[in-house]
Amino acid sequence: MSGGGTETPVGCEAAPGGGSKKRDSLGTAGSAHLIIKDLGEIHSRLLDHRPVIQGETRYFVKEFEEKRGLREMRVLENLKNMIHETNEHTLPKCRDTMRDNLSQVLQRLQAANDSVCRLQQREQERKKIHSDHLVASEKQHTLQWDDFLKEQPNKRAEVDEEHRKAMERLKEQYAEMEKDLAKFSTF
Repeated sequence: MSGGGTETPVGCEAAPGGGSKKRDSLGTAGSAHLIIKDLGEIHSRLLDHRPVIQGETRYFVKEFEEKRGLREMRVLENLKNMIHETNEHTLPKCRDTMRDNLSQVLQRLQAANDSVCRLQQREQERKKIHSDHLVASEKQHTLQWDDFLKEQPNKRAEVDEEHRKAMERLKEQYAEMEKDLAKFSTF
């Protein structure tokens, strides 16, 4: 498909009459086919980017999966190492520390529990003593009140008797004073 020359296109026949005149390339069916083929190639190279994009996409996916796989492998390896470290070193150390400190904590808790029990017992004893004292005091006050009420009639009788005697003495005194006054009024 280069410019000029005496060559005949593929699939074209020489002009009848034996002349060397080149026949118009657009005029034959074979040459039209070649032109369409060339145009298809030009179009696919210039405008159709699907094969390039597909290749780039395959390359990107492949790289991404490889990198992702490597990253996941590293993460899994780190997790495996961390779990191994935890199982081999951290857990036994924690277990030993817990055993040592747990016995101390249990002893302290037992001592605190015993102290609280003693305090509760003392408080209950104090409350019992206080309630017993209140009951005894109430009984004593009730007895004293009963005695007071029983003594009241006797004391009232005594006071009434004293009052009666005082009135009689006063009557006698006034009677004597009237006699003495009557003696002096006759003068």
